[in-house]
Amino acid sequence: MSRERLSVVVTRRLPEVVETRMTELFDVELRDSDAPLSRDELASAMRRADVLVPTITDIIDQGLLAQAGDKLKLIANYGAGIDHIDVATARQRGILVSNTPGVVTEDTADMTMALILAVTRRIPEGLAVMQAGEWTGWTPTAFLGGRVGGRRLGILGMGRIGQAVARRARAFGMQIHYHNRKRLRPEIEEELEATYWDSLDQMVSRMDVISVNCPHTPSTFHLLNARRLKLMKPSAVIVNTSRGEVIDENALTRMLRAGEIAGAGLDVFERGKEINPRLRELTNVVLLPHMGSATREGRAEMGEKVIINIKTFADGHRPPDLVVPSMV
Repeated sequence: MSRERLSVVVTRRLPEVVETRMTELFDVELRDSDAPLSRDELASAMRRADVLVPTITDIIDQGLLAQAGDKLKLIANYGAGIDHIDVATARQRGILVSNTPGVVTEDTADMTMALILAVTRRIPEGLAVMQAGEWTGWTPTAFLGGRVGGRRLGILGMGRIGQAVARRARAFGMQIHYHNRKRLRPEIEEELEATYWDSLDQMVSRMDVISVNCPHTPSTFHLLNARRLKLMKPSAVIVNTSRGEVIDENALTRMLRAGEIAGAGLDVFERGKEINPRLRELTNVVLLPHMGSATREGRAEMGEKVIINIKTFADGHRPPDLVVPSMV
């Protein structure tokens, strides 16, 4: 790249410290509104930018990339997930894609444990009673949940976040089990005291808690489908802080309503913000608005990674967090 300041377009509002630093380094176009860009606005941004900084709400598919023109050279995604970007088509058009891996590992693992506790200990139900002013005092049988210690936790996806969840769950006395595309090295299994299951079906049928921590890819879409969900014990709960598309949400809703699964904690949903309205009616379900990575520290670190990727590219080098099609 030339030594001239790169033209950078940011699609959403970012933390102030990130926007300030970008303004110092690049010819940056920031957003006054935090509303997502329309498809036409996104196409226009891609035509006038050297670098686009999108988020998970920006669907950059083959059709949109065809409208990008020749100016765009880097899509520096603000976030680790890149299933909203057609990376293969971007690379075919000579556009590099980078992301921000590893930044939100601890934050997301914290939220996973929070959901496990919220569901098993019925925290939202207690909160609702208190906020409504309906609590009449302590009784021996009110709001009985289940003890977390001793339960079998089955982690689906044992990457950075899955392993961070395992470490936390061990501290709570849970038994760690996992299914992953590749088995972990023996020393990591020993450290985590984790049991590997080659068969996802067999693991799902034996766990007390299932935690979804794998990315959304064509091979993981509806990985927990109706057939597999029916293998779960009626006393089991499921938590998802990864991607909503991994679970068949309609099947999950039916089973929760029928009492075939004891509860669920969901931070992500199959259709984004369009949540199955029947889920909202259930007291055994905890729903959160995609808060897994929502810490001030995490969002600032994500911005720092974006800036490093852009700056490295501007200096004529490979962005450190370059995404290649085989990773998707």
